[in-house]
Amino acid sequence: MKKLSQSLEDYLEAVLVLHLSKGAVRLKDIAAELRVKAPSVVRALGELKALGYVEQEPYGLVELTPSGMAAAKSVLCRHKLLRGFLEQLGVPSEIANEDACAIEHVLSSETLDRIESFVEKNVKKNSKKKESKKTT
Repeated sequence: MKKLSQSLEDYLEAVLVLHLSKGAVRLKDIAAELRVKAPSVVRALGELKALGYVEQEPYGLVELTPSGMAAAKSVLCRHKLLRGFLEQLGVPSEIANEDACAIEHVLSSETLDRIESFVEKNVKKNSKKKESKKTT
């Protein structure tokens, strides 16, 4: 998978989120989701088409290709992991979401793996604590 710019990763993630929530993804939906103008979406989609990540007939719906779906899922998973991690630290949800979006593009895979392990361990610990409180 080619290394994408932060901006293009954001577009892929937005297409996937919109696809999951609405089914059909239109250019104007992407613009609204990312709070950008339509010409910016057209430019980004052109780059993503050239890379083989999206397909779109003129004025038609935007669809992720299999490689686009894989890349978008990867970005979305990083985002969810980081948002969950920040929330575990006590960061309010809205701020955690914004911060996760900002840092999801720059962390190494090694750092993300460590965060994932940390989150998994803490979820198990928290689950055990809740279960022991229920039995007492």
